[in-house]
Amino acid sequence: MGKEKYVAYVGTYTHGSSVGIHVYDLDVEAGYMTEREVVPVNNASHVAKSNNGKYLYSIADEGVEVLKIEKDGSLKPINQVGIEGMRGCFLSTDKEGKFLFVGGYHDGKVSVVKIHEDGRLGSVVDGVFHKGLGSVAERNFRPHVSCVTMTPDDKYLCAVDNGIDQIKLYTVHPTSGKLKLYDILRFRPESGPRLIRFSKNGKFAYVICELTNQIEVYSYDGSGKSPQFELIQTVNTQMDADEIACAASGMKISPSGKYLYCSTAGDNTAAVYEINQETGMLTELCILPISGKYPKDIDIFPDEKTLVVLNHESNDIRFFHVDYEKKLLVMKGRPIKLETPNCILISKLDDSEEE
Repeated sequence: MGKEKYVAYVGTYTHGSSVGIHVYDLDVEAGYMTEREVVPVNNASHVAKSNNGKYLYSIADEGVEVLKIEKDGSLKPINQVGIEGMRGCFLSTDKEGKFLFVGGYHDGKVSVVKIHEDGRLGSVVDGVFHKGLGSVAERNFRPHVSCVTMTPDDKYLCAVDNGIDQIKLYTVHPTSGKLKLYDILRFRPESGPRLIRFSKNGKFAYVICELTNQIEVYSYDGSGKSPQFELIQTVNTQMDADEIACAASGMKISPSGKYLYCSTAGDNTAAVYEINQETGMLTELCILPISGKYPKDIDIFPDEKTLVVLNHESNDIRFFHVDYEKKLLVMKGRPIKLETPNCILISKLDDSEEE
């Protein structure tokens, strides 16, 4: 068996010089990546892989673009599927790979698309619009679904609504894909929950809140009749807690499940936290500047030594060595110039790939 190989898929907006999804080869040891190809997709703001690893789904102006992942990680466009609503902002699948979920930021819609057995997309089988809460203190509480993801036990779909400060929990019918509202996790008004990630053991949930610049940590138990989320910790994402006009943005958990990383626009920083494997609680290791503007998304290399930061406004990708002992982020290599990078997904190539 050859050495493990990885690629990174970076989605971009396409109203400038960028044209879609950029495919990069990762040099894990060097902590850098090199562009291989660019695949045209209109305004690729988020991407997700099919469960069988054969397809990449991307948000596009037309709905969702389906691309076949070749053996070497290259992408081949297959088809496009409309979502019967405004363009989405987030994609995910259930564990069995039967349904693709699409979060709609602009129209507050959660869409469910049937996935065929080979990984290609079928038609929209359900769609639910969230309702607003009216207007308070000059802010319109309009629904903005910013993240859709299943709980680790695959029992509930978590629809994070950045506008009405809620996570709606839906059951998904196993054959029809129809959604049924089961419960609501409510956040403080104007906290702006943006993303939810679950711990590797499935017992804890991490919600990054865009407007309060905090991560809320919850214990999760789905073993009973109802999902149980209990708030156990809140941590800051900012380097300077008094800094105004900041917005927490990206968040990822390391492959080992030992660390959580997040980014915050405004003060333009990245933070590294250690995850207590027993309690799920976070310990801050560092919050440091990333030498760019609006770090919209981040990811960690497979060896967990290199943090990748996508700076949306300063149009570049930067790399940082993570020193967990000294609690430092050290910039490494030259930044990659790329206009309006939105999202990054690091993917392992087929194990049969030889060196």
